[in-house]
Order: sequence, then C-alpha cells, then structure tokens
Amino acid sequence: MSQPRTIIDKLWSAHEILRRDDGESLLWVDRHYVHEGSFHAFAKLAARGAKVAEPQLTFAVTDHYMPTRRPRGEIDNPELARMVRQLEENTAANGVKLFGPDDPRQGIVHVVGPEQGLTLPGLLIVCGDSHTSTHGALGAYAFGIGASEVAHVLMTQTIWQKKPKTMRVTIDGVTAPGVSAKDIVLAIIAHIGADGATGCALEFAGAAIRALSIEGRLTLCNMSIEAGARCGIVAPDAATFSYLEGRPYAPKGAELDRAMESWSKLNTDSDAPFERDVTLEAKNIAPIVTWGTSPEDALPIDASVPDPARESNAARAAHWRDALAYMGLTAGKRLSEIAIDRVFIGSCTNARIEDLRAAAAVLAGRSSKVPGLVSAGSSLVKQQAEQEGLDRVFREAGLQWGESGCSMCVGLNGDLVASGERCASTTNRNFRGRQGPGARTHLMSPAMVAAAAVTGYLTDVRDLLVDQKV
Repeated sequence: MSQPRTIIDKLWSAHEILRRDDGESLLWVDRHYVHEGSFHAFAKLAARGAKVAEPQLTFAVTDHYMPTRRPRGEIDNPELARMVRQLEENTAANGVKLFGPDDPRQGIVHVVGPEQGLTLPGLLIVCGDSHTSTHGALGAYAFGIGASEVAHVLMTQTIWQKKPKTMRVTIDGVTAPGVSAKDIVLAIIAHIGADGATGCALEFAGAAIRALSIEGRLTLCNMSIEAGARCGIVAPDAATFSYLEGRPYAPKGAELDRAMESWSKLNTDSDAPFERDVTLEAKNIAPIVTWGTSPEDALPIDASVPDPARESNAARAAHWRDALAYMGLTAGKRLSEIAIDRVFIGSCTNARIEDLRAAAAVLAGRSSKVPGLVSAGSSLVKQQAEQEGLDRVFREAGLQWGESGCSMCVGLNGDLVASGERCASTTNRNFRGRQGPGARTHLMSPAMVAAAAVTGYLTDVRDLLVDQKV
C-alpha cells in the first residue's frame, strides 16, 4: 500500500518533472501571473531575443501602480507610469492577456485570478508577489517568486524549487458572531509567530475553516505568508466547486463535471504525516487588532498593549520596545483607548464583495469620525458593490469611494498614511513605513475597521452589532 500523503505531496508529485541530486525539483507551472513589476524579467527575454514560452498560460494585471483616487491615466510619478506602459508593451509583444487600466475586469491580481476562474484546484500558480499564496484557497499550489524566477518561468514555463516542509493548522469548532477569517488568521499568526511556519507549505483544516466562504479562505491563505509559510492551502470542497461554476475561464458543462471529480480527490489522506501540526479552538478567537510592527503583534480587542518589562525573552522584549516607540504607544494602554486618524478598506486581503458588505453593514446609517478610503479589489467588485448600493453607504458615512488597485496597502500614487498618523487597515502588513514613511498601521477585519471609523478608536465591532443586522 502507498503511504498516506498530504494535499501538498499530491500536488508536488503531479507537477514534478525531474529532481536533481541536490534535492531541487523542476516543476511545471500551470498559471503565471505578472504585473507591472515584471519589467526586469521581460527585459531578460528581450536581451536573449526570446519570447514567452506559453503565452496562453500567462496572465497580466495592472494593480500596484494604478491610481485609486484619480483617473486611471493620471499617474503622477513618471517612473510608475513607465512601468504600466512597459507591461502593456511587453504583453502585446508576447501575446499575453492583459487586464489593463481600461479593461472592465482590471483589479488586484490576487482578486482577479479567482474571480475570472483562472485559479483552479490542482494548478501550480506562481507570480512575482509574495501574496500569491492567496490562490491556495481554491486548492491550488501557489507561491510567490523572485524577478529572476519570473524570467525563468516566462522562458520555460517551469521553475526549480526545493520541496517545502509540511504544516497543518486545524481550527476546530464554531466561531462566535463578529469573528471573521481575518481574526482567525491573525490569531494563528499571534499563536505561532511570524516565523512559525517558515519554510513550510501550510494547510488550513478543521470545521471552522470549512465553514468559511471562499472569500474568507482567500483572506486566510493570503496571510499565510505573514506566518513565514511558503504557501497556504485549503483542500477544495463543494463550496469551491460552487464558487467556480460559471466563471469565465473555469471549465463548463461536462468538462466541469470531470474536473470536479478530479478535484474531489485533492485532499490530505487520513494519517498523512506533517512536520508540524497545530490546533486551535474557534470559540477562543475574538475580534483581533495588531498593536505593533509585525502581524504577530496581535491581540483581542479587549486586551491591553503588552509590557516589555514583563517579557522574559530578551529578543521579544527588545522588539516590543522598538514597536511601541515606533507606534507611539505605552505599555498597559487598553487597545480600545487607542485613537485613530484614518481608515483604509482594501487590498488583496480584504477587498472582495463579502468584505465590503461586512464593512457597509456596520457603517449603514452611521458617520465616520475620521477620513478614509475604500478601494474595491477589482473593477467587477466595484461594479457589484455599486449595484448593491454599498458605495452610497460608504460615501454617506464620509469615506471616499475609490477605484480598484493595491492603493494604500503599498503606499503608492499618493494613497498614503501621513507620518505619525494611525490607520485602521484591512491590509496584510503593518511593517514600518508600509503605508507611507512614519505611518502607523493597525491590521483588522473590514467590520472592525468600520467600527473604528464610527467611534474614532479601535473598537470591538460586536458592541456595534447589537442593534445592527449583519
């Protein structure tokens, strides 16, 4: 009998072409996503007089450098404008499909891929962006690659990789009302640390994970990188199949039936071994916010800022001291007493229709005490939100309704948090300067950001949901 295998083992085996003596394997790539930052890789192709090997398997998106608070053609920075133009030229020269500035399907690559049905169970997907792990939510083996690797994939449709270790995080039970996928993943990162899954392919399992929508699973896998993982994955199930049905690039009819039969075998065998196994109880997870400069600096909203003087681990205490100094916080201050200066709802982590609905449900009939920006994850999400009237809710609350793109998550095109300002944000990273030089970022769910907007402080959204239907 064959040894039980994890879903990672199965996907690796299905894509491994050959293995070298040093342990590196050559893998076939099913989908290659590129964006504006790929110009270095295309330049390498041009220098060799080469073309993209499999243009029909390569898809491009303009997202990082797209303005979200002004017309698409108005990119103030000439260098950023040049990179957008280069992507248009490079894709045209190589016959690669581009979801560009004028395409009604444009958006953030990690939103567009699943939305268009390009991301499918069982595929190996790469992109020159660390949050490519997002696509694992649909049962794909997806990970970010570097600039030289992007060139290699463009030229060969293959990539050299060393098989990662395997890790599983199981969330058992049922989450409480007001607790979202963002809270779950922040709780995981706080528990295992920002390096807790380093070098691992991370599978998410358990009843609480299965109960998540596909949008929630996309959030989960998106932030697996913030725990140090190489990629994150959720085994496909009926929810996955339902999500994909009818999407433009997904299989249809009898082909879809055959695909679903194959996809249903993509799961971890009973008793398959993992290098590390972690289990958390869903009932113990509360709405969470970050207080420091790493996603692991996360606590339930009813907690207080930790005290470095009470931390026995010297390295951790030093990190806490530095984080508190940068964030302008004092030990012992209740998180709910921290005032914010602005809010941002967007990014590849939390800018899908479900995220916008959750935020709008809290903001409906209320006003924001601080300025803020809402940027949908794609033009199609923006269109759907407008059809549902969500844009009116945000505007009436006093927030700006922007275009789709990476926006304030990466602090480009003037979508910045000013130095010293504190932002409640649905993004994935609270690193120093991530949203602008000197910016102070608190990560949380869309509903929690909406709650912070209403009160002007980090706030437990559950207190605002008592009389609000979500």
